[in-house]
Amino acid sequence: MKKVSRKSFILKSGKLTAAAILAPITLQAKAMGLQDNKIRVGVIGCGKVSKAYLPHLAKSDVVELIATCDIIPQRAQEAAEEFQIPHHYPHIDAMMAGASFDLLVNLTDMQEHGRLNQIALESGHHVWSEKPLANSYKEGRGLLDLAKNRGLKIWSAPVVVNSPQFAFMSRAIQEGKLGKVAAAHGHYGHRGPSWSAFFYEPGGGSLPDLGVYNLATLTGLLGPAKSVVAMTSTITKERTTGDKGKITVEAEDNAMVLMEHANGTLSHVQSGFNYFDPYGHEGSGQNRPTISIWGTKANMNLVGYDWAPFGVDMATLDNRETVRYITDAGTYLWEEGATVIAESMAKGSEPLIDPEHALHVLEIIEAARKSQETGSRIDLMSEFPYPLV
Repeated sequence: MKKVSRKSFILKSGKLTAAAILAPITLQAKAMGLQDNKIRVGVIGCGKVSKAYLPHLAKSDVVELIATCDIIPQRAQEAAEEFQIPHHYPHIDAMMAGASFDLLVNLTDMQEHGRLNQIALESGHHVWSEKPLANSYKEGRGLLDLAKNRGLKIWSAPVVVNSPQFAFMSRAIQEGKLGKVAAAHGHYGHRGPSWSAFFYEPGGGSLPDLGVYNLATLTGLLGPAKSVVAMTSTITKERTTGDKGKITVEAEDNAMVLMEHANGTLSHVQSGFNYFDPYGHEGSGQNRPTISIWGTKANMNLVGYDWAPFGVDMATLDNRETVRYITDAGTYLWEEGATVIAESMAKGSEPLIDPEHALHVLEIIEAARKSQETGSRIDLMSEFPYPLV
C-alpha cells in the first residue's frame, strides 16, 4: 500500500470536501434552468469598494447580478441602475426576503462583516466577504462551522494567493530553491483613508485593513504561524473623515507583528495609516519590494504590493545577479475574489482561496492585539492546508 503523507491527506480531504459542497451548487443551477449555470449574486454595501467589484462581476459570463443593498438606499438604487440589476433594497432583512440568489457579496464596513455574514448563512446563502471574515477568531470559527452545518460555503478576501507572482514564490520555496528559509518581511501602509470613520473605530485599524494582505501572503508562502509577538500604537490621535467629520482614533494605526512558523522560520509584518508613500495608495510605478524572503541558498522579493504585483526578484548562490521574473500579473486583480468564487461555484471546482486560511489570518490579528495588551507571546490554535500552491 502506498503511504500517504499527512500534507497530501489534508489537501486531498480539503478538495473532496470542497467538491462535495460545490457540486450541489452546479446541480442546483442546472435544475433551475439558469443559462450557462450562472451564479445569482446579491451585493450588500454599495460604497467605494463596490466601484471596483461591480464592474468586475458584471463582466463575468457566469454571474447574474440579482440585487444590491445599502443602508443608504440611494446608493443601492444608483448601483442597480448603473449595472441594470433588477432589485435593490435598503436593509439586509428585505434583501433576504426578496429576490432569490445564490451568493452574497459583502462589501460593508468591516465591523458589520460577522453579523451580516451570519444572517446570510442562516438564510441559506453562500458568502463572499471582504476582509476581514469577522471581528474575532471565535466569531469567524462560528461562521465556518455554521456554513459547514448548513451545507454552505463562506470565503473571504484578500485574494493574494491568486497572483502568478505568489505561485512563482510558493513553488520556489517548495522546490527548495531558497534552501532553508530563515526570515521574511512584509510592509504595507499609507497615510490613512479619509472617506469613512469605521477604519479608526473599534473593530477597524490598520491590521484588518492593510496588514491583512501581508499576513495572508507570508502565511500562504511560509505556512501557518505558531505564535505571535506584536506591538501596536496610535500615532495620529484625531482624524477628519468624510462621513463623521473630526473623530478620535480608537483602533491601532501603527502595527508591528512578528510571527513564528515551522522549522524556526520567523517573519515580520508592519502596517500603518501614517506612511508617506511617493507612489500613492494605488502604488502606480512602484518598483520596490514589499515582501522579502531570505534563505540559505537565495533571497526573493515581491516587487510592488501583493495586491498589485509587478514581478519577483531573485538572487541565488549560483547566480548572484538579481533576476526579475513574472513581470505580468495576467488577469489578477485585488477585486476579483467574488467573481473567482462565482466561477468556481459554476464549474464545481475548488478555488485557491481557503476559508481556513482567512480564519488563521484573523486569529493572528487578534493575537497581535492581545500581545500588545499583555506584553506576551501568544500561541495560535488555527491551521490551514499548506502549501496552497
